[in-house]
Amino acid sequence: MSELPDPQPFRLGLIGAGPWGRTYIHTIAGLDDMQLARLASRNPESPGLVGSECTISEDWRDLMEADDVDGIVIASPPHTHADMVLAAIAQGLAVLVEKPMTMSVAEAEKILATAQAEDAIVMVDHIHLYSAAWEAVRRETRALGAIRAISGVVGKWGPFRRDTPVLWDWGSHDVAMCINLMGRPPGLASATRVEARDGGETLRMTMDFGDAEAQISISNLYPEKNRLFTISFENGELVYDDTLDGSNKVRLKTSSQDPGGTFKLDPGTPLERALLALRDAVLRSAPEWDDALLGAQVVGTLARLDSTLD
Repeated sequence: MSELPDPQPFRLGLIGAGPWGRTYIHTIAGLDDMQLARLASRNPESPGLVGSECTISEDWRDLMEADDVDGIVIASPPHTHADMVLAAIAQGLAVLVEKPMTMSVAEAEKILATAQAEDAIVMVDHIHLYSAAWEAVRRETRALGAIRAISGVVGKWGPFRRDTPVLWDWGSHDVAMCINLMGRPPGLASATRVEARDGGETLRMTMDFGDAEAQISISNLYPEKNRLFTISFENGELVYDDTLDGSNKVRLKTSSQDPGGTFKLDPGTPLERALLALRDAVLRSAPEWDDALLGAQVVGTLARLDSTLD
């Protein structure tokens, strides 16, 4: 009996080889049955970052016209995202785009409308939403009653990006987490600048969902990394701390005296899980634009927050 041929790997095209693009390259290389087939980058170090089987080009449009990719990952600056996502949709390619989906409300609405009209696969890498720890948070919320309040502290020293302010860089994570948790954008949203120095800033975001309020501090001036997100319910409190390892990332407390219990988490890094979700959506051959809807809601909320800053 002749042996069956090996299944074709899931082939990805990646746009961008900056710090996060290099993380994608490393993550894709570690996943079975997944291959980085093409890279669009002007980074002169690109040839040393990928294997010989990966075709490198400087123009991202080359990836859209290629016949050897099953999906596109966009890890370029946010102001470039809209044209790339729309081009991928036009070519019938599934796309995973970095957060924020864009920095323009009009562009975000166009991406969402196009994804819906074309039954496209458009996913946004709000990275915490793909983590096993967040999966545990969503699972446990069902038994804890109504959400009463959300608080958070997030940031570290840097990065200091000219094209992506702190609000849009760090803030997009927590805005996405709040909307995902509450199931809707906030009714009211405002931001206050607490500190500004050394090219960075500390902001406090307030989002009112009617029956619960979220207060989140974000900064690229913290000397150490913070990633704390606390949800207070009628019947307890969930603490999500992404600076901790393993099952310690999520802790349930039922009283102020309770040290809290942890949960066993499924394997895989958030980025691995995001890439596998993209692959699975392609294999299902089904439209997937829930992320695009959330992405548009996040962009709209960030724009409202931004409008309240001096």
